[in-house]
Amino acid sequence: KSASLPSRLLHRSRFYTTSTPSIHAVPILPDASLTTFRDQAFGPAVPFLLPRDSFSSIPAIRTWFHESSERAGHYHLNTAYLRKWGPTVVPLEITNEDGRFAQIHQPLQFFLDACELETKASIYLAQASLSDLPSSLLEDLPTPELVSKAGKGDVYDTSIWLGQAPTYTPLHRDPNPNLFVQLAGKKQVRLFKPDLGNVIFHHVQTSIGGAANASMRGAEMMEGAERTALEQAVWRPSSSAFWASERLQCEVGPGDGLFIPKGWWHSIKGVGQGMIGSVNWWFR
Repeated sequence: KSASLPSRLLHRSRFYTTSTPSIHAVPILPDASLTTFRDQAFGPAVPFLLPRDSFSSIPAIRTWFHESSERAGHYHLNTAYLRKWGPTVVPLEITNEDGRFAQIHQPLQFFLDACELETKASIYLAQASLSDLPSSLLEDLPTPELVSKAGKGDVYDTSIWLGQAPTYTPLHRDPNPNLFVQLAGKKQVRLFKPDLGNVIFHHVQTSIGGAANASMRGAEMMEGAERTALEQAVWRPSSSAFWASERLQCEVGPGDGLFIPKGWWHSIKGVGQGMIGSVNWWFR
């Protein structure tokens, strides 16, 4: 059974909403120490935000992006810096204007060039494993102490996510605990307890006449009827959807971190304008 969230912590949040039905705020840890993280978040498997700017020292925040001098909070990729790794092949998700979705692999240079063009297609560098990137680039993304020391020190995988706002990751769950860190721009995250997420998933499958396996997710959740139904259930639920009052939400900006326990369902949206970047570590 999922650990419950102390009601007193629901008010200590960086996200606030007056919408109805209510959206509970993800609580914030009182500090970013290893002991606090292990005792209050990792051990009991409860979602928590780390205090603001806990990860602002990550080099990639400064080296990969630069903030617009004209629009605060609007970021651009530092393409001059990243072109050094242009030949590196990375996974890309392309969503055309008509909603058609494709996953391809192209050199990083292709993505950098696309970011400088005006295109109606969405190109998202999604879930690029750090293990596939040059070691010299990895120096910009050192593994946080919380990841290496909170548990067994077993880092299952690490991924980066880069794309122009808006970006979107549909409702899913991870097989391992997840530390999600924002590098540039802002993202909103909605989370549901494991049992509640299962209910939503099966509701969506029933509504579209599907029979997908919740443990094996693929491109089908990124297009067509399933994408539409998932987004509706999570981000625009009807007044009769009982799970609407049980959702958690937060917004993360550069240097912010969110802990997502194993099995907790979540969907993520990049909001605002400009380049959005994130990194996450799945660990045990």
